[in-house]
Amino acid sequence: MSVKELPRKEANVLNGHEGAVLAARFNSDGNYCLSCGKDRTIRLWNPHRGIHIKTYKAHGREVRDVHVTPDNSKLCSCGGDRQIFFWDVSTGRVIRKFRGHDGEVNAVKFNEYASVVVSAGYDRSLRAWDCRSHSTEPIQIIDSFLDTVMSVCLTKTEIIGGSVDGTVRTFDIRIGREISDDLGQPVNCISMSNDGNCILASCLDSTLRLLDRSTGELLQEYKGHTCKSYKMDCCLTNNDAHVIGGSEDGSIFFWDLVDASVVSKFRAHSSVVTSVSYHPKDNCMITSSVDGTVRVWKQ
Repeated sequence: MSVKELPRKEANVLNGHEGAVLAARFNSDGNYCLSCGKDRTIRLWNPHRGIHIKTYKAHGREVRDVHVTPDNSKLCSCGGDRQIFFWDVSTGRVIRKFRGHDGEVNAVKFNEYASVVVSAGYDRSLRAWDCRSHSTEPIQIIDSFLDTVMSVCLTKTEIIGGSVDGTVRTFDIRIGREISDDLGQPVNCISMSNDGNCILASCLDSTLRLLDRSTGELLQEYKGHTCKSYKMDCCLTNNDAHVIGGSEDGSIFFWDLVDASVVSKFRAHSSVVTSVSYHPKDNCMITSSVDGTVRVWKQ
């Protein structure tokens, strides 16, 4: 992918949230997206046409993260009310509420079968919840972190968490093994490369770090943006050629994956960029911000 193909033209602005938007996520095929924020709502959009489809309301505090199943039928959300909500997308009904975290919940992810939700919390734990049983107790609690868990990624056999304690910890569920990689700086977001070989970690010293998943080796560092006090997503383009991150001044940065040079930078929002999500197939991305908007970018 050449730099010319990177999405930097604003295609749509999704307005509707009252207050900061804390996360925006494409669904698995990239036709729709979800956003959530300080106004306690989750919103479903067609970002390509700029259309708001549905609003989901049930949370008592701000909604910090949202994730949708691969078949787009269910979604999960979490936030300041310490609960994980499991929703039916079409009806907007809450199927189940999972309670058990002793603090606010920062992140949620479905496994690939949409049978389990894993949540990351202020109480220094990762918790796994069974969506198919009627039990509201977690089926697994991972509490070896020393500080808030900010972000979670899942593979078929592993749960990976990023924490303010400066570690990225990988738990192999089959054999019960934990591997900890210490980055020495608070981690506020992790995401996985599309080939599954690397973890990208956003740290609060305004640096993104790329780790080799099999060895824990630090492969590269990406700098230039400002990330000191906000949770800000980071991700890779769908071909893993470029790294994308937001900045507290409203800018979006694209770095070359290999040599870490800034290949593109532009002002996307009037305030802190909280989230970036890249389309699974096309050169398109969505960004969200404290300025209350979600913006759609195409090449």
